[in-house]
Amino acid sequence: MAENIQTASFVEMVTVSSAEVTHLSFDIVLDKKVTLQEYCTAFISKFFEIPQSNYATFLNYQTTLVKEPVIWLNNVEELISNNEDLIIEKRGLSRYNKLFHLIELKQKELQLSEIKETKSQLAKKYINAESEDRYFSFYEIKKQIDTLEDNNEKILLLTKEKHDYRQANIEFVNQKLPLFDKQCSKEIDQIYEMQSIKNNINKLNPAATIPASTFNKLQFNCNVNQFVDIFYQMSAEILVEGKPIIEGNINDIAEMIVNTFIDKDGKELSSMSVKTILKPSREDKRPNTHKRIDISKFL
Repeated sequence: MAENIQTASFVEMVTVSSAEVTHLSFDIVLDKKVTLQEYCTAFISKFFEIPQSNYATFLNYQTTLVKEPVIWLNNVEELISNNEDLIIEKRGLSRYNKLFHLIELKQKELQLSEIKETKSQLAKKYINAESEDRYFSFYEIKKQIDTLEDNNEKILLLTKEKHDYRQANIEFVNQKLPLFDKQCSKEIDQIYEMQSIKNNINKLNPAATIPASTFNKLQFNCNVNQFVDIFYQMSAEILVEGKPIIEGNINDIAEMIVNTFIDKDGKELSSMSVKTILKPSREDKRPNTHKRIDISKFL
């Protein structure tokens, strides 16, 4: 199986020998010389070995072992993407989607932790309260949730911060700002209200309520990254009077593609894979220039 595993650009590869194992479920065990190929092969084996319910704990454990956890998570994302066909062939699509989702959550958690560590750089006027080991700033949290596209992730982050605040031993409260937990609760209420309004509008729009079962998905006959890249070009690169041909966020465009098309082999598309290709920062997942279908030539 080793020769079938496509590697990723790992810099940190923490492994243990069979005699050194302390957490059998979460350690990456290698009794051979640690090479990139052997590490990636062992990781994919671990990916299929442990239950999906343990993925979050596995990622938490592994990120404590490396010096650059965000970079390591990026490498894991790259490894899973590079071996997508093999994983789907082994009926691991649900595992693939679950791990991708947890990687994104862990990346955001680590990035938020980095923000909190820059306490001295934040002006006092933006800090709602301080405890012994951290500060609470709705100003910062609002900037964080504004970068998130999924409402569920926004609500999870706000709820966690609200409970962390209520359980902390608060030493300082900024009397000029509203209480931190109250601001979080109001923001959550606003997200729910806006989502409810949006759902009601969609119900009144016949075009938005056509059940997926009323049509057969369309099949394309090129590579997945070539096809999805066409939508990337229309949403991010090609402008008409200063506006992209297609306007929408990555989640909505990915959902439309997954719900409308199947690949050249007649297989369902992976939502997480499509989202990755659509991300501006993931140029490595889109086709090279000589393989790209340049739609600007047809306009």
